[in-house]
Amino acid sequence: MRVAVDISLYPLQEDLIPPIKDVIERLKSHEGLYVDTNAMSTQIRGEYEDVMAILTSEFKTTFEQLPKAVFVMKILNNPIAD
Repeated sequence: MRVAVDISLYPLQEDLIPPIKDVIERLKSHEGLYVDTNAMSTQIRGEYEDVMAILTSEFKTTFEQLPKAVFVMKILNNPIAD
């Protein structure tokens, strides 16, 4: 099953941009994911199992790197675009 996920990262620190760019670059390094960004969020599309496994791993990495951070995530099954 294909899904589309919209995520936003809110690092709770003064310098916001470097951690956000880091997450985006790590997500783009995974084959089989479509990753697109805009000013407010990052959209990811792929197979459900792959997307969820990658997000679990990358969220954990971010939480280990930052003292405090918030991820907001929305998931859509059966996305139209591919």
